Amino acid sequence: MISVFYTILLALLIIWLSFNVIKIRRNKKVSVGDGDDVQLITAIAAQSNALEYIPISLLLMYPLEYNGAYPMIIHITGVFLIIGRVIHAHGLLNEKMNLRVLGMQITFLVIIGLTIANMIFFPYSKFFTLW
Repeated sequence: MISVFYTILLALLIIWLSFNVIKIRRNKKVSVGDGDDVQLITAIAAQSNALEYIPISLLLMYPLEYNGAYPMIIHITGVFLIIGRVIHAHGLLNEKMNLRVLGMQITFLVIIGLTIANMIFFPYSKFFTLW
């Protein structure tokens, strides 16, 4: 399954963002919450944002692949999802609003594209069959 490859890469991004939060927590000696530390708040936001948008994107990618979409569609959406998520995380962690916005725009386009593609490749005949 092609989508599994992109799941692995995106899991690595989430792990990196999580380790970043842990590193900052240790440096700032904050075990719970954000300690009103801007750097930690930002790192938590980057991690949380990835955890909000990556799962829904992958949940849209899996059935698309299962329902017979062209492999190139899966690759294109997977690559752009990674690009969007990396750009967004970089922009958020480095206080570059233009990159945050670009990353979210790419992510939203991927989610919208996956939604439309799923509507096209959905096996309607199997869904509306009574037996």
